[in-house]
Amino acid sequence: MSVEIPPRDGDGYLVDATGWTKEIASAMAEADDVEIDDAKWEQIHKAREYFEVHSSVPPIRKFAKYVGIDKKELFESWMTGPMKPISKYGGLPKPTGCV
Repeated sequence: MSVEIPPRDGDGYLVDATGWTKEIASAMAEADDVEIDDAKWEQIHKAREYFEVHSSVPPIRKFAKYVGIDKKELFESWMTGPMKPISKYGGLPKPTGCV
C-alpha cells in the first residue's frame, strides 16, 4: 500500500502539517532517498514533543541537550544540519536561525 504525499513547499516541507503521520513521513523520506532508522525516528518524535511544549523548532544546541546526544553525533547521523530533516520529516515548520 503506497501513501500519497500531501503537497510540499519548494524545500520539501509539508504545506499543511496538520495531517502529518509517520507513514507520510516515511513516504517523504523514501521519495527524498533518505533512510530513517530507529534512532532518527526517536529524534523526530522528540522534536515533535519539544514543539508541542514550546511551539517552536529548537536550535541544534538546545535539541542536542534535550535528547541527550552530542550535537556532533547528530550532524554525523543526518549527514547535514540535523534540524532541517528532523523538522521536515517530523511535519514541523522549517527551522529559522542557526540550526
